[in-house]
Amino acid sequence: MARFCSLFSSSSGNCTYIGGASGGILIDVGVSAKRTAAALLDIGVDICSIGAIFITHEHSDHVNGLRVFAGAHGIEVYTSGGTLQALEEKNILTEKYAVSVIPHSGVEACGMLVTPFSTSHDSKESVGYLVKTPDGRSIAIATDTGIVTDDTMQALLGCDMVMLESNHDVRMLESGPYPYFLKRRVLSNQGHLSNEVCADTAQALLGSGTTRFVLGHLSKQNNFPDLAYQATSSAFCKAGAQEGVDFILTVAGSAEGSRVIKF
Repeated sequence: MARFCSLFSSSSGNCTYIGGASGGILIDVGVSAKRTAAALLDIGVDICSIGAIFITHEHSDHVNGLRVFAGAHGIEVYTSGGTLQALEEKNILTEKYAVSVIPHSGVEACGMLVTPFSTSHDSKESVGYLVKTPDGRSIAIATDTGIVTDDTMQALLGCDMVMLESNHDVRMLESGPYPYFLKRRVLSNQGHLSNEVCADTAQALLGSGTTRFVLGHLSKQNNFPDLAYQATSSAFCKAGAQEGVDFILTVAGSAEGSRVIKF
């Protein structure tokens, strides 16, 4: 049985746990080591059972706690070649933990096969991750991408569960306090997915057989959990799908979305 929990998911910090009988992995460590450890304890996960950490890209909300957490517990880290270079430049690497470039074919960690896929973001070489569990389940993490590339879509199609970015409401962003250059960045092909694009993508995934959806990386300034939820839920309902029957939809970072999902 697979266990999934979005420990943190927002512009302030991101960290996701995926585990099974043989232990678990983390996708990103974007909050302090202390908060990460406490969040794992809250869901009953022993830090000693974490077999590897996979980093999507070098932005601070994905690596803020990496150096201390991985160093304190000696956990191996995997990431893309471009992100590895960026981590070196940011002085995040240390001899206290090993770092490797993840091959396109993936690596095995705690009985799970983890493979990367490219995303479109303003970083050195951002990736998402596809995780296949020993019992044949598939879970994908796709956040921090301005568009859904063909590579990304191919990785997501048919997954049992997908965590998909629903970063902003376009109208909130355009009328909000962000300076013009930052609005352009978020809306660009190397920025973040809007609620509407997320909903369209999720609808296509629902048609491919995906039944569990977690909406992630919501902007605190340019979105509300209810807006993100309603955008995707409405797209599903328009397609004739029924919640609880054809799909399960939660929002990461909300009280409901932060629970452990088992399947």
